[in-house]
Amino acid sequence: MAVENIDDVIAGLAEIVARAVQTGDRVGYFAALYRQVTVEVRRAIHEGRFDDGPRMDRFDTHFGNRYFEAHAAWRRDRSGPRCWRETFGLLPDGDTVIVQHLILGVNAHIGLDLAVAAARTSPGAEIQALRRDFLLINDILARVVLAVQAAVGDVSPLLWLLDQVGGRGDEQILDFSIRRSREEAWHNAVLLAGQDDAGREATIERMDVRAAVLARLIARPGGLVRPALELIRATESHDVPAVITHLDHAMEQPAA
Repeated sequence: MAVENIDDVIAGLAEIVARAVQTGDRVGYFAALYRQVTVEVRRAIHEGRFDDGPRMDRFDTHFGNRYFEAHAAWRRDRSGPRCWRETFGLLPDGDTVIVQHLILGVNAHIGLDLAVAAARTSPGAEIQALRRDFLLINDILARVVLAVQAAVGDVSPLLWLLDQVGGRGDEQILDFSIRRSREEAWHNAVLLAGQDDAGREATIERMDVRAAVLARLIARPGGLVRPALELIRATESHDVPAVITHLDHAMEQPAA
């Protein structure tokens, strides 16, 4: 489905979340996170926090349509971008823990879709005027990640083990992945904005391949992370509809 504004993006994500709750589809994990980020972006638009609110509405709409197109392609015939095929392909995998599904979605949507949406919103020299608003979203993401991290901890009580084996906690893993990916996405957005059709196609192909490789590493990490994930999986909730519902209300939970 193609959407026309940020309200439609939120409605479309809410529909995916509701369907996932009904069917027990883990696609609802990332969709719940993404919906809450989009709600906060819309709030910031309404509060006048961006330099150009209507432009951010268009930006978010292009961004949302990238996700909806990938989701529809996967449901239709298991097609779509490589990184999204890797991400959606792991949804039935009971060995993949909740936080991995979240990071996989973040990796694909930011690692591939964000730069494409930014360049489409502000082509050519216009891209530089988008930078401040692009960076402002980092602050919005940070707030949502904190809330979602707490919500994941409620249903995955041994998630703190990632801090012991990885040198950083699950919140930091998510936050670091997002910030580093967004920095690279901005670089790619500037590149795409100045390229011709052939150049853009080659750049998007490279971005997709890289995000697909990262998806495989996220899904099957090595070292001490693997046994830690096995312990996390053994103790976290396997009630997919309940987990989706909890994550979808993360921003409403009282602060710890």
